Amino acid sequence: MRQFKIRTSRSPRPLPPGRWVMTQRWNDLLFAHWPVPAASLAPLLPEGLQVDTYSGSAWLGVVPFWMDGIKFRGLPSVPGARSFPELNLRTYVRDQKTGAPGVYFLSLDAGNLLAVAFARAIYSLPYYWAQMRFDQRSEREFSFYSRRHLTSQPVIFSARYRGLGPSRRLVESRIGSLEYFLTERYSLFTRDRTGQAMRASIHHIPWPLEEAEAEIERNDLASAFGIQLPDQAPVLHYSRRLAVYVWQLERLQPSRAGQRIPAAVPST
Repeated sequence: MRQFKIRTSRSPRPLPPGRWVMTQRWNDLLFAHWPVPAASLAPLLPEGLQVDTYSGSAWLGVVPFWMDGIKFRGLPSVPGARSFPELNLRTYVRDQKTGAPGVYFLSLDAGNLLAVAFARAIYSLPYYWAQMRFDQRSEREFSFYSRRHLTSQPVIFSARYRGLGPSRRLVESRIGSLEYFLTERYSLFTRDRTGQAMRASIHHIPWPLEEAEAEIERNDLASAFGIQLPDQAPVLHYSRRLAVYVWQLERLQPSRAGQRIPAAVPST
């Protein structure tokens, strides 16, 4: 079977134990982030996870992009799922027992029904099937539209965005920076059908971030969870592409009663 070469950064992270289960490539991403009160997110997390904060705030991210290069180790390609648009709503958490930082997806919308079914079955991720359009207007300018299927209330996201090219500030995210807090995370957290917290290791090189501009015309993702975004412009970044490798999903080890891991990350 063909093997995929895994690139590491100039300061390589050790690979997780075992073998990756899935690989995929994420393309032309917009990262739009808002600070929100940690108390608005804590009730949405399974036991064993706590909200991670930066400068006293939790952060909620909306990320539209398109995906390709999807491969499950030892399995044939998913029919009709070679490439498709995706949209996720994410926040940042820590394992209460180990303090390990990671990403927690509140929702993921995809334009491919088979991919939605695979991701729900294999990774217990909260995927939804959606009508989606992704159009490239120029080399680094895009429009994105998503409307979730099978919901009682419309869940729509519509935006135009553009990458502004690399900058010296973002060539490499510095420890202590907001960009480092948002992107240098190598655990994916979710919950299984019983509500118990699960974790999968992920591996990739550091995100190649660019400055970005965006006009977000409609964004119902946070309000679907009863979360009100602040009346301020989001923090924006763009990334051209990144290959991501995902390891096997495992159940979190229970933490001792009352044990808490400090989660605040100081700003610089």
